[in-house]
Amino acid sequence: MRTCVFVGPTIPATEAKKILAMADFFPPVAVGDVLRAVEAGYETLVLIDGYFHGVPSVWHKEIMYALSRHVTVVGCSSMGALRAAELWPYGMAGCGRIFAAYRDGIYESDDEVALMHGDEESGYRSVSQPLVNIRHGLALARRSGVISADLQGQLIQRAQELFYGDRHWSRVVEDVSSITGSEAEAAHLRRFLRETDSDLKRADAVETLWRTANGEIERSGVAENFTFEETHSFLLLRAAEGTN
Repeated sequence: MRTCVFVGPTIPATEAKKILAMADFFPPVAVGDVLRAVEAGYETLVLIDGYFHGVPSVWHKEIMYALSRHVTVVGCSSMGALRAAELWPYGMAGCGRIFAAYRDGIYESDDEVALMHGDEESGYRSVSQPLVNIRHGLALARRSGVISADLQGQLIQRAQELFYGDRHWSRVVEDVSSITGSEAEAAHLRRFLRETDSDLKRADAVETLWRTANGEIERSGVAENFTFEETHSFLLLRAAEGTN
């Protein structure tokens, strides 16, 4: 079964390929990519990373087109989790805790998973920390007794107020000092974060890749027989991509 994976800053393609060796790997998904993948004959599409700003995001309509053609589409971690939460009623599969949080309404804002990253030449190296990872890391710290529940809440609130490109663990640790006045408490959190894997986006991606490799991904089974309408805008996209 021909499989393609759209990935960028969440996990290096070289690492992902060790898990899903038979797949073809592409940069973060953008508008038109899913349509081209379907027309190229891929039967399973794994959406992990995708563009939010600067490049038009992948359309819901092209994913629905893939589903109407009985292509398996699974999303996780980042843009993939967002689209899966929005389109699981139409048969798109979702995987991981981030997808589940969006599907269940725990997360609502797109910027929970947004981050700044480098270009393809840099390996899409992350230069900021997504809010979902900050939430996860602080939850681990609270459960380990490193910070209190009250401090956890204050740190998350401050992170939420920042532009997503300005979110960094160093900023979170600085906030500990400004809130508590304790450099020792800040140092304790810094040390904990250095020794703890708090990358939830990567964990979800690894789970999704393993499940795909083991044939465990299935369509959601909801509204499988929906009628796909080729709207004017979708036809324009097909014409622009040369797939009509």
